[in-house]
Amino acid sequence: MKTILLIEDNLEMRENTSEILELANYNVITAKNGKDGVRMANSNHPDLIICDIMMPELDGYGVFHLLSKDSATASIPFIFLTAKAEKSDYRKGMSMGADDYLTKPFDDLELLTAVEIRLKKNEILKTEYAKTFEGLNEFIKEAKDVDSLEKLSENKEIRKYKKKENIYEEGATPKGIFFINKGKIKTYKLNEDGKEYITGLYSEGDFIGYNTILEDTHYHDSAATLEDSEIILIPKDEFFSLLNNSREVSAKFIKMLSNNVAEKEERLIKLAYNSVRKRVAEALIMLKLRYHKNENENFSMAISREDIANIVGTATESVIRTLSDFKEEKLIDIKGSNITLLNSQKLMALKN
Repeated sequence: MKTILLIEDNLEMRENTSEILELANYNVITAKNGKDGVRMANSNHPDLIICDIMMPELDGYGVFHLLSKDSATASIPFIFLTAKAEKSDYRKGMSMGADDYLTKPFDDLELLTAVEIRLKKNEILKTEYAKTFEGLNEFIKEAKDVDSLEKLSENKEIRKYKKKENIYEEGATPKGIFFINKGKIKTYKLNEDGKEYITGLYSEGDFIGYNTILEDTHYHDSAATLEDSEIILIPKDEFFSLLNNSREVSAKFIKMLSNNVAEKEERLIKLAYNSVRKRVAEALIMLKLRYHKNENENFSMAISREDIANIVGTATESVIRTLSDFKEEKLIDIKGSNITLLNSQKLMALKN
């Protein structure tokens, strides 16, 4: 049963609207003013919010503003209620990112139709799509249907890249975001001496390059393939069309950005304080977590010692010595550029 939060200061309107929704088999919780509504939204995380605009304590615009700033409530569908029918009120609410707008008085069918549509569309965008080209197409198609966008990412070209080939370079102007259809990708920065430091590892189903688009700056790092890969470019204008027309989609990318920042901060702390041995163990576990597909087999991957050194932030010679130690301790096996993890639990213990 879906839960709807109704924020309405008029007792009669609150009771009548609540009754209609309950008859339609929705679980309804109510708040008599904006401040109570914000508190209830934060504590109950409803599936949809219906909120009057003109209220004491905190008006509907204020409620929406506060909830949209919190990642826990930002993606909840939001419908404004108002007795005013002025176009300026409608434009203000929708420009803030509201999902719908109902003008009082409304009939039962109008209310229930708006609620059903918004809940259905939100479910579509919550769907876990397969991290494949087909999954990307399905996600974009559903998002396009939700927001009535036209010609979004149609006829996308799959670009094939050879191993060690650059996808984009630091300082370049971004033309769009990249979706990894197949392969393994690294992002990296170069210092003044040309020393490389790997800033991120990505695989099939990941997006890269979106943070630069959102910040409207040049690329902060470069991206290159760790193996033969297939990449799809989603043009900048199409990405923004999707982002600007859907709070749910924008919330997804905000969450992705937050996760990336947290991960990089943790890595910087470990670079500063952990020994080379711990950092190499950390790098091997990170590779496993990112790229391991078959849990029934030991993780194995072909990767250069230089790339591991660039993840760890140390000299290649130090990595080679540490890997040799791990091999003697039977934690890993090494054949050419291929490294197989034999005892992930011990490596995990080493990195902690």
